[in-house]
Amino acid sequence: MSSVLVAEDEPRIAAFVEKGLRANGFATTVVTDGVAARDQALSGHHDLLVLDIGLPLLDGFAVLGALRGSGSRLPVIVLTARDSVTDTVAGLEGGADDYMAKPFRFEELLARVRRRLVHDGGEVTVLRHGSLSLDLRTRQATVDGVVVDLSAREYVLAETFLRHPGQVLSREQLLSRVWGYDFDPGSNVVDVYVRYLRRKIGTDRIATVRGMGYRLA
Repeated sequence: MSSVLVAEDEPRIAAFVEKGLRANGFATTVVTDGVAARDQALSGHHDLLVLDIGLPLLDGFAVLGALRGSGSRLPVIVLTARDSVTDTVAGLEGGADDYMAKPFRFEELLARVRRRLVHDGGEVTVLRHGSLSLDLRTRQATVDGVVVDLSAREYVLAETFLRHPGQVLSREQLLSRVWGYDFDPGSNVVDVYVRYLRRKIGTDRIATVRGMGYRLA
């Protein structure tokens, strides 16, 4: 699951973009000022940044400058009410990959996000690990050549493991990437769904790392 960082200080727009991206299978993180945007963008935890220019503390141009100045090639789509030619040129020359003016249609933003992720990462349509595979177009899982039906949440959980084979993923990371928001720390939803997934793909495929989380074995 690709992670999109949304830097937007207008609550209504931030909620609109976040809800739409999550509904379309993206993990999202929302920040509301330029300092947080810069720090999150440089963390290496995200695959794309949707960046508003009119942010407090640091504006979008400063965030973009810090990002490109560090050598980061994180794809950036600038989203702003400033639609003059000067601002457009400044954003693109500053290292933005794309530029959209408010107001905008979410469908267009979604298309640009998808296009940019394909352009920068190469299109991957099937994830494989051993005899386990996941077709991202048909959303179909195959285990030892047999198609297995997964629920929507099980599918995203399987995708998350397949995108990080061998890596230990904490419960907090899985909550963020699969559910998109924080549950009560006492919730056992991750353990429950890992159990569901094990029943369908094989109990030995997902290893428990005590005190740390889970790993695709």
